[in-house]
Amino acid sequence: MDQQLRITLKKGLPPTTGDLDPANRGVPIAGAPNLFYGERDNPLLAPRGVCQTPEHLLVADTGQNRVFIWKNLNWESSHAVPEVVLGQLDHQDTGRNAGATVSASTLHYPSGIWSDGRRLAVADAWNHRVLLWHTFPRYTGQPADVVIGQPSFTTNEPNVLGLGKAPTARSLYWCYGVYSDGEQLWIADTGNRRILHFQHWPEESYPAADAVIGQSDFTDRDYDSRFPIWPYSVKVGPSGQLLVADTQYYRVLLWHDWRTAQHQEADVIIGQTGFDANGMNQYGLTPQANTLSWVYDACFYQDGLLVADTGNSRVLWFTNVPQVHNANAQGVIGKMNFVTGSENLDTIMGTEKTLYWPFSLSVWQDQLILADTGNHRILRYPLQP
Repeated sequence: MDQQLRITLKKGLPPTTGDLDPANRGVPIAGAPNLFYGERDNPLLAPRGVCQTPEHLLVADTGQNRVFIWKNLNWESSHAVPEVVLGQLDHQDTGRNAGATVSASTLHYPSGIWSDGRRLAVADAWNHRVLLWHTFPRYTGQPADVVIGQPSFTTNEPNVLGLGKAPTARSLYWCYGVYSDGEQLWIADTGNRRILHFQHWPEESYPAADAVIGQSDFTDRDYDSRFPIWPYSVKVGPSGQLLVADTQYYRVLLWHDWRTAQHQEADVIIGQTGFDANGMNQYGLTPQANTLSWVYDACFYQDGLLVADTGNSRVLWFTNVPQVHNANAQGVIGKMNFVTGSENLDTIMGTEKTLYWPFSLSVWQDQLILADTGNHRILRYPLQP
């Protein structure tokens, strides 16, 4: 392996100085990324969700209202025809709700995806619902088995009754994120400023959530800076931690135990100094190792975190899960240093070393799969074990 491509952790480097060597940015990447654009004649458009399972790559092709599924993808090729397409009756189609009315087989602005290779959950954001497949989809246009957030597969009003109506334990409003540990289910109910928790994977449609995070009860959607303002994604860590990417306040909220999140504010804030702080890059002219701009996702890796700092077109790496507010990251992907914030560095053309609005992260074994939304592609980075 070319040693200039090998990136290892730099111990002791002051993370806010921004003078990292471009070939050694403190991130555990073991080589250059693979670049993937989807089918050659039917490429991705603004993909906002990605999930890697043992055998499958799943991508929410958000701009074209569909989810692509590839099995045993050859990452050495930049293009491949998907085995299955969800949300459309034909894999070339792109219309909202397949150009017709909402049904069990259609999607409108799909975003977050979760799968363990056996089941599938898709946050169908602009239909204000989450769709579940109890068995892994086998054919294009396969209808979902369960709908969450709507009383039927043919309704799609926010909070069921329409704009301005109060939420309930069964309703959703612009739900962008979804996560499961294989048994329980969490949904980032973004427009209602809350996270819904289901103790068990729902077997029937229109279920009521068991708990709510971020509001005092199921009927509130008040604006309170102590709790998520615009929760876009939700993840649960190996030790039971809860991560919420709180986009509108340019921060990530972290609870050390997800069970406490129903009763208290977050233990740690990443990207801000306190709960009332909400400045993009903390009102600085340039980003730093401790600031964020329009953060849309975060995930656990080894003993630390990876954060999709979308507005700064970079991914931050924290060696260990932060224990205090406003912690510095130890590494950066997509930029030569911590103080560069422009898309694709200073060019208008994407390159293999830069990012343009990364929205979604998925870590599988020694791989980081990333939705590089502004460049309309998926990147796979090899990670050091």
